[in-house]
Amino acid sequence: MSDLLKITILFLTLNLAQPNAAIAQTTGTSKYKCMIQMTNYMGEGAYIVISLINGKGAYEKTLYVLGPDKKWYNSMKEWHKFQSRQKTNISAITGASVTGGDRSVNVFEIDNAKLNAGYKIRFESAVEDQKYHVKDLEIPLTTEALSAKNEGTGYIRYVRFSPN
Repeated sequence: MSDLLKITILFLTLNLAQPNAAIAQTTGTSKYKCMIQMTNYMGEGAYIVISLINGKGAYEKTLYVLGPDKKWYNSMKEWHKFQSRQKTNISAITGASVTGGDRSVNVFEIDNAKLNAGYKIRFESAVEDQKYHVKDLEIPLTTEALSAKNEGTGYIRYVRFSPN
């Protein structure tokens, strides 16, 4: 094989491999461990819905639901409207509710293409006979925000993410 042919093959290999590596970083999903620390509120366990919100502020996907009893899902009014219009099977992404002062750790997947692309993660919370928080916490879906401690405004004290 001539040197010119070897150099041409090497050049083509390097130039064609580089774009594929960039695509590999943006395709697929990544799992994140999400730790939620609750405030010390009094009352029943909080129901929390974690949703992916697009750049226009609309619900795109339910990532996780803390609270097993479907009869209370209508107390999270904004998410319930979305869920009623676009029924998705949430049984695989449902865990126990969390009470005041407790901590919960859950794992969910996020599409890599949504990271650093204008999306947010919304934490919506409700407690029986108490106030409902449509935006207890809303975190920009950026690499920087996912590595920081994010403080809630309602029943959630703070949330931390880590790669799983």
